[in-house]
Order: sequence, then C-alpha cells, then structure tokens
Amino acid sequence: MNILFKKNTVILVLFLSLFFSCKDLTDLNVNPNGVQPETVNPNLIMPTVLSETAKAFVNLGFQDIAGVVQHTQKDAWFNGHNDYDWGGDQSWTSYYDLLRNNDLLYQRSVALNMDYQQGVALVMKSMIFGLITDLWGDAPYTSALKGEQGGVDFIAPKYDDQGAIYSGILSDLDKAATLLSKPKSAYSSIVEAADLYYAGDPTKWRKLANSLKLRYFMRISAKQPDIAKAGIEKIVADPTQYPIIDDASADATMAYVGNNSGDAWPSNTVFDISGSNYRRIKMSATLVKPMQATNDPRLAIWAKKVEIPLKVDATLPAGTDKIVSGVRYLSPDKVGTTQIDTDPNYVGLPPSVSQLPSGYNFNPTPGQTSVNPHVSYLNEIYMQAKGTLLKARLVSAAEVQFILAEAAQKGWAAGDAKTRYEAGVKASLTAWGLTSSYATFIAQKGVAYDGTLAQLIGQKWVASWTSATEAWFDYRRTGLPALTAGPAAKRKALPLRFYYMRDELNLNKTNSGAAVEKLETTVNSQSDGKNSAWSKPWLVQGTGKPW
Repeated sequence: MNILFKKNTVILVLFLSLFFSCKDLTDLNVNPNGVQPETVNPNLIMPTVLSETAKAFVNLGFQDIAGVVQHTQKDAWFNGHNDYDWGGDQSWTSYYDLLRNNDLLYQRSVALNMDYQQGVALVMKSMIFGLITDLWGDAPYTSALKGEQGGVDFIAPKYDDQGAIYSGILSDLDKAATLLSKPKSAYSSIVEAADLYYAGDPTKWRKLANSLKLRYFMRISAKQPDIAKAGIEKIVADPTQYPIIDDASADATMAYVGNNSGDAWPSNTVFDISGSNYRRIKMSATLVKPMQATNDPRLAIWAKKVEIPLKVDATLPAGTDKIVSGVRYLSPDKVGTTQIDTDPNYVGLPPSVSQLPSGYNFNPTPGQTSVNPHVSYLNEIYMQAKGTLLKARLVSAAEVQFILAEAAQKGWAAGDAKTRYEAGVKASLTAWGLTSSYATFIAQKGVAYDGTLAQLIGQKWVASWTSATEAWFDYRRTGLPALTAGPAAKRKALPLRFYYMRDELNLNKTNSGAAVEKLETTVNSQSDGKNSAWSKPWLVQGTGKPW
C-alpha cells in the first residue's frame, strides 16, 4: 500500500506541475465568485458610485458643515460641529476611493462604447473632484488615480492648482453634456435600476452637467469674472443646447432605502436604538430666528416645537421654578443675567454658545446624554430610516435659480434677477412639499424681493438645508450671510477650508508642502501655521472675502 501511495503521489505531482507550467498564473488568480475589473459591466459599478457620493454629501451637509453655517448645533460630542475643533487631520481618502471606483466605471464604459455611462462618470468625476478642491484647495488631479502605473509621480502625485482643477472640471462637464445629448432610445445599455438619481434619464443628467457648470462658474466668479460671465451667459442664451435643472422635479437627489444602518438616514433611531445621533442635533438659533421672522413654512417641516417653553414672570415669588400646564415658570431672580429664550414655539441653540451647550436654556439635565426639553429638536421625520423627504440633495433647482439671480444682479445676461430669485424660493418650497405656501410666503416682509445680494444669499442659505456645504462655499465667496463665530468657538471667525491630513504631509511631503506654501495665512490662522482651516486658498485670495 505504501508503494502504491508513493507512486500515485508522484504521478499527481507530475500532473500538477505540467498543468501549472502550461497555464497562465493570472488565470489561476481569478476569483470564480467575484467580478474582475477587466470584465465588469459598468452598470454594476454605477450604483456604488452614486450611492456613496450621495451619502458623502449628506455626511457633510447634514453633519459638521451644517454646524459651520449654523443650520444646526449639537449639545453633546459637539466640538467639531459647533466649535470647528477639527484636529488638523481631515482625510480625503474616502473621496479618492470614490474616484477610483468612478474611474473604473468610466474606463469600462469607454471600452464598451457606452456613451451614457461615460457621461454619468464624467459628471460624477466633476462633482467629487469639485468637492475635494472646494474643501482643501490645491489637490492631486491630473496625476491622481494612477498609482498602479508606477513611478514616483503617481505614488506621490503632484498637486494641481485650484484654478486648474476648476478648469478641468468645466471641460469634463462639457464632454459629459455632449455624451448625454441623445434621446434615451438611442442608448442601448441603460439599466434604470442602476441609476439611483434619474432612473436612466439622459436628459436629466445633461441638465445636471450644465447646472454643475453654473455652480463652478459662480464659484470662480470673484477670481475669473470674465470666464464666469461668458460661461453663464452662454448657457442661459441657448436653453435647448444647454438645458438646466429649472424645476424641483429634476433635482439631483437620492432617496434613502432604509434597509440597514448603511443605507438609512444618518440621524435615524431605527438602527441607532440609543437615539443619540438624533437627540444631539438641535436647530441653530441663527436659522430659527429669521425663519420665524418671515413665517417660513419650512420651519415646521424641519423642526419640532419646543417641548416645554420657558416663561419668566416678574409677579412670581423669588425662587420660583415650576412647571404648570406644560410651561416652566421662572422668577427673574432664578434667571439673573443668564441668556434665555422664551419663545413658546421654536427655540434654537445659539452657535458655539458655551463649553456645555447641553445646559442651554436652563436644561435640568445637562451632560453628554442630556435630553433638553427647552430647545427645539429636529422634526420627527429625521428619526426615520427613510421617507419621501429624506433625500440626499446634490444639486437643486433652487440652487440653480439663485445662481442665475446672482448673475443677473451682477448685470450679466442671465434673465431677470427678481424672477430668478422668486423661482429659487418656489423651487425650494416645492422640494419640501410646500408649493401651496409660496404665494403667501413670497409676499412676506424680508422675503419679497428687495434687490440685495444679502437677501438672495440668505434665502439660498436657508434652501441649502441638509446640503449646507454649498452654503459654506457661498459664505466663503461672499461673506453672506453675515455669520459670526460663537463665544466658545476655536477662532473668532468661521473656517475657510479643511486641513491637509498628516499622512499626506508626511508621505507626499514635497507636493503637499508646495500646496501648503501657496496658502495665505490670516490673522485667524497664525497659531496653526499655513496648513490651517483659517488660511485662504487661491479661490478667496485677494478677494477680501469672507473676512
């Protein structure tokens, strides 16, 4: 038996040796249960690119950037959100991971002559690279995504100037709009379920491409006004050739599915059983007060009324602190000089109010797990995992109309500023199911068009709810709304950019160092050095904005 076993073993080894010597090792290294990049269908990649990009925008616009532009504040684990204490190590790795997936989508679409998928990939490339340069400034662009090609320039990629990145983005959006200019019937490879934004509608994608061009033309308008003016006027002059997102039905949005924590609205209490993500977020007083002043119907959609209003009554005996019929009554001596908000309906948390924001407005249970009945929570829709209003909103008709209204105010041929402004207000109300409230709201004092940029940007700021990143970039460019940092904030001004992360500074030292040197220090950035959230990137250097 031993002899037979040895003979069989020798024969098996010889057979395997001959087999492996004749077979390409790359063929043997194929996962039979996976999809190879060289053969993957672009429609299999598209949902990941679209969903992860949409979530990335919400994670900014509903989270810490909503704190920067004072849409919301947090009353626990608040330092980054309220105080801009970002720690100096903000990573762009996840964005470049998205770009790598998107590049595979594009390359496979080119190989298979899929024009629709190519167009979508170029739009997404523009959107993600736009976000990176908007947040950081100079960044790897032309040398990015090429690490597998080898060479030091790809492993440690060079940084492109911020202006050059915007130029490349605008060029890619031109290409995308051309690729997406055919009727849907002319494309043979569309899978509607793979397109989480527009269900395979190339016309809407073409509108998105042109609308993003408007966004970036306005972005560079202070630095390159002639380019911005010519670009916007060209789009407006020929709506047939350059269709745009002109009503809320064409907004670039993604609904949350709500099947698990990964595809549910981030503040939901369905998968976060503790409810802490929801409970910690409060409306900011900076947003609540102007919305109250104009009887803005969106406030009731976004926020809950305060659970227990406060009332200071001078007729009460000293030392009074009691709840009667759902109202907490305080005698003046109990309040003293402490800041207090006695509005009976909505109470916002002031920006960076203190080192203990959970104690605001005489909350009886301050602390990291506090429940504050005297400050407005978000509406209960934000406790859900999904819902008709729980959408990532990447580009909206409201934003587009406000951009054109601003262009018209500059004297550019972009239509009538008042008409564009009113269309922006209406588009925002429509997106939140409030079209019937438009006529009354637009007539309100402070909303009725007065021709000022402050009013226009103010309404655009409100309309950017859950998409606050755009409001931050508008503030940086215009200084509007006139937001001020709260008393406990890390600096006495709002930040302007993200820090380059430490790994990049260490591993790509030469290129990142050159980018840092091009930043402009300010009075608020001096203690950080040039790589500061308060240093000015190219986009705002020399503009005198925002401060």
